[in-house]
Amino acid sequence: MSSEQRPAKRASQTTKQADQARRALLDDFFDDVYKDRRRIYKLNFIRGIFFGLGTFIGGTIVVALVVGVLSWLGNTFHISPFTDIVKVVEETRLNK
Repeated sequence: MSSEQRPAKRASQTTKQADQARRALLDDFFDDVYKDRRRIYKLNFIRGIFFGLGTFIGGTIVVALVVGVLSWLGNTFHISPFTDIVKVVEETRLNK
């Protein structure tokens, strides 16, 4: 073997070893934390359902609070004449 081929072969072996070490590290980490892939998928699916449900319920509560505060402000700070105008406009629009 010539001296030019030896460094290239060593570099190739070093790259392979580094790739194998990375894969082994990732496999060890993944297998250590998550033993069963089906269980992972099931848990992530259930987590997604609860995340969506929580978002929906949280949004509903926020909207209800905003509407409640606005209605309270409408009665407290004499905004009711403006809300009466909006009600009249809506009623006339619906009656057409």
